[in-house]
Amino acid sequence: MTTAHTKESFNLSKWALLHPALTRYLMLVLMALGFAAYFQLGQDEDPPFTFRVMVVRSFWPGATAQQMAEQVTDKIERTLQEAPYPDKIRSFSKPGESTIIFQLKDNFHPSEVPEVWYQVRKKIGDMRGSLPVGVQGPFFNDEFGDVYGVIYALESDGFSTAEVKSLADMVRQELLRVKDVS
Repeated sequence: MTTAHTKESFNLSKWALLHPALTRYLMLVLMALGFAAYFQLGQDEDPPFTFRVMVVRSFWPGATAQQMAEQVTDKIERTLQEAPYPDKIRSFSKPGESTIIFQLKDNFHPSEVPEVWYQVRKKIGDMRGSLPVGVQGPFFNDEFGDVYGVIYALESDGFSTAEVKSLADMVRQELLRVKDVS
């Protein structure tokens, strides 16, 4: 007759029932820590986040889409590829206009983004002399992610449209004086 020896694994429920005083103590400590952690939670209605996208636009009145692509867009794209942390570069060329969307990788701290945008502006500024005469720009937009969290509408009976607009402008000017309102 053989007997199989099975190793018994740790049973947390059994241990808790065998040590009731310690179990109650641990539960109270964990509840107190949870209660304290609750008051440390962030309370932003709209938490801050960083957009890692920049739009670079250039204009060359009278140029064809092919001229824009070959003489403007391609040169700016090559310069953007030298920038730190490039992820995606998408470009669109049409007659007289070049639009490039430059996206950074997500694997670095948001506080580094302004420095990267500075480097991008500097690199493109350095190569600007190689663009054809008559090119306007490049112009940079890295702030399109700034959005308003709250929008108010004013409505009134008994006032003309001009009076409502005048009052709305006064309210707007007062609100702009409030800290952190833009």
